[in-house]
Amino acid sequence: MDTQAIRDRIEQIRSKREVLLRLLEQPDLGTLRIDVNQALEEMDDLLEEFDNAFPANAA
Repeated sequence: MDTQAIRDRIEQIRSKREVLLRLLEQPDLGTLRIDVNQALEEMDDLLEEFDNAFPANAA
C-alpha cells in the first residue's frame, strides 16, 4: 500500500469523526455517552500519532 492510499484512508477516518460528535449531541444517549467520548479520545490520539509520524509537508 502506498503512502497516498494510507493518507486517503486516514482522511476517511478523520471525516467520520463528525458522526461521533453528532452522536454526542443526542440527549437520550445515556451511558453510551461514555463509550462515544472514549472513541473520540482514542481517535484523536491515533490521528495525532499519524500526523506526527507522517507530517503533511513530507508528502
